[in-house]
Amino acid sequence: MSDYILSCCSTADLSREHFERIGVHYVCFHYILDGRDYPDDLGQSIPFDEFYRRMKEGADSKTSQVSIQEYLDFFTPFLEQGKDIVHVTLSSGISATINSAQNAANIAMERFPERKIYVVDSLGASSGYGLLMDTAAARRDEGLSADELAAWIERERLKLHHWFFSTDLSFFVKGGRISKTAAVFGGLLEICPLMNMDDHGHLVPRFKVRTKKRVIRQIAEKMEEFARDGRDYDGKCFISMSACEEDARQVAALIEARFPKLDGRVLINNIGTTIGSHTGPGTVALFFWGSERVD
Repeated sequence: MSDYILSCCSTADLSREHFERIGVHYVCFHYILDGRDYPDDLGQSIPFDEFYRRMKEGADSKTSQVSIQEYLDFFTPFLEQGKDIVHVTLSSGISATINSAQNAANIAMERFPERKIYVVDSLGASSGYGLLMDTAAARRDEGLSADELAAWIERERLKLHHWFFSTDLSFFVKGGRISKTAAVFGGLLEICPLMNMDDHGHLVPRFKVRTKKRVIRQIAEKMEEFARDGRDYDGKCFISMSACEEDARQVAALIEARFPKLDGRVLINNIGTTIGSHTGPGTVALFFWGSERVD
């Protein structure tokens, strides 16, 4: 057993059972749905299907990151147990939570000067961040020390690819990412934006693809283009989706057919309530290991 704790935020979008199985602890973001505050607790407070149904019906959803005090409350019991901590945060390109985590870590290490907290920016999100944590847990189990694991994450994180598409542009309008005119025009043309995450952890629109059928094919082609060893890719592949399971299953089936050496079946997760508050329903995201992201 390692002498340190590996942890992250709930925005890594794995199931509670998955986190427990790999021995990764998580701290919850928050979201406000129609004026009421909830923890982003992996669908425990509100099931994902209900959350996205309410969004479709017009519910207002906002998010808030983990506060310094919440991070302190999260870190302290592990430090009291004599454990160091490797904590990996949601990408700084889409959230400032790393600042709260680092401030809390500095305060905590003043209180426990014999302990060390490594705060690492994932430069990732959703189940791509989750795949990074899944792989980091395997490296921990192979015997990497806390400082070795923190260095490994910083060195390898940009090899984790994130590709997304959306079939519902209304929530991109709400979030100010596109104009209402562009959304109406895109809807008429059946535009499904294909996006990825750049080397600074920002979500960037890359292609305007007409029809869902074509964007499903193109997202698989992007994996073939960038995956480690191409069609001989033998790593894990994760998908996350927001209330569009059939679309996610079509992507998964295409990936499994194109990449016969995959490490297991494609794992489909839900996009959690924090990320989902911004994407809305109708988003599918694909994650895999590949060449280093350079943009």
